[in-house]
Amino acid sequence: MLLSCVQSHVDFADVPSNFGRAAVWLREVAARSVDLVVMPECMLSGYGFHSREEAMASAIVIGDPQWQSLISICQSTGTLHAVIGFLEREDTDQGTRLYNASALIGPAGILATYRKVHLPHLGVDRFVDRGNRPYTVHQAGDARIGLAICYDCSFPEPIRVLGLAGADIIALPTNWPVAAIRTAEIVPPARSMENHLYFVAANRVGEERGFTYCGNSSICGPDGVELGRAGGDDEQILIAEIDLAKARNKRIERTAGAHVIDRFADRQPQFYPGLDTN
Repeated sequence: MLLSCVQSHVDFADVPSNFGRAAVWLREVAARSVDLVVMPECMLSGYGFHSREEAMASAIVIGDPQWQSLISICQSTGTLHAVIGFLEREDTDQGTRLYNASALIGPAGILATYRKVHLPHLGVDRFVDRGNRPYTVHQAGDARIGLAICYDCSFPEPIRVLGLAGADIIALPTNWPVAAIRTAEIVPPARSMENHLYFVAANRVGEERGFTYCGNSSICGPDGVELGRAGGDDEQILIAEIDLAKARNKRIERTAGAHVIDRFADRQPQFYPGLDTN
């Protein structure tokens, strides 16, 4: 299958414009027969909000009719799926909730959403509610997709949980500023290697309210091999041909009979008791 990553500018607090921008990107990857594309965190809203009230004005519900413009592009191909970051509004009996979220969409519509669990003291994450859903693997065509957002990947546990649940691909929309460039460079290869799966980190570019975003989006394969790496300041599309069987076969035989590792089968959880409580 073809796996893609979009590194894009975002128009701050202009949801209709960003839906239009996302549609342009979707048409471009559809024309290249891509099967799964990942776009940045808060792609539809921007990130640098100064209050919860300001952010809420750019939040949308999962049933918003604007989603159909993107779903229709996926339907036109019959196979294209996309992961896109947005601010999610949810009205409950306890009040209105606000989440930093991502949606997995495809020809069948919105297949899944994820709400960011790990919240840094930065941008809109200072004002959103913490995600309240477990890390879950979702089927998209032949691929099994694990969803996470930005700061989540700075913790090994979420990606390991998704790997153990059978994820072939981790889809990570992100908004890494220049100060986080080492995260962009180091963490995606490390997480893909330690879990022997594909990892797509879609960062944004441009400036927004005093922050410059570092780009450096990437697609990494099992064993941490970089299949594509974007530059730091331009919009672009990365595309890599991948083999899901390689992510599913955790047994790596580097030298026949002499050097064999399996990062899942070789785990010894009885020696990690603190992970459950600390």
